[in-house]
Amino acid sequence: MSVFVKICGLTERVHVEAAIEAGADAIGFVFAQSVRQISIKNALKITQNIPKNILRIAVMLHPKQQDWNMIANEFRPDVLQTDAVDFEYLSVPRGIERWPVFREHQRDVELPLKRKFVYEGEKSGHGMRVDWDRAALIASKDNLILAGGLSHKNVCEAISLVHPFGVDVSSAVESEPGKKDINKIKAFINAAKSCN
Repeated sequence: MSVFVKICGLTERVHVEAAIEAGADAIGFVFAQSVRQISIKNALKITQNIPKNILRIAVMLHPKQQDWNMIANEFRPDVLQTDAVDFEYLSVPRGIERWPVFREHQRDVELPLKRKFVYEGEKSGHGMRVDWDRAALIASKDNLILAGGLSHKNVCEAISLVHPFGVDVSSAVESEPGKKDINKIKAFINAAKSCN
């Protein structure tokens, strides 16, 4: 079974289509302040009529409940991905999965036993590679999504060492910050999916 692949920080329809065509399982949209930030209106526009099996992920960071409510009600994502602490105060409607983000520098955090979670560095979208050996120690439950510092050149090595449920990429599939590259998207997905 091939690894689950998420392409994050998409802002254009052409890149959404390229990711789906190449075999992505999930596509992420950043609603937090970022060079990849997208409006609800544009996120709806570029995901119109995409296949139902492709997960649409709303990526946030310490959002206010009212901002999240707007995204939940208008964009209706399949998943909310935000820092683990945010779920302590956020109300998430039924039918929307929760993917807490755990950051490598955090200590004494309780990882979920069954729920999928994202494991990455201190800052998202900066290509900060985590310690794969450490990640491997917590990937035994088959629910860890590895992020940070992955590219088409090293994703197979990361998968073979960590054995994650999935991998998540953003900056390494860009030609410049915030601008996705079709060839890099395809190369990453092909590398991840062809890795045993």
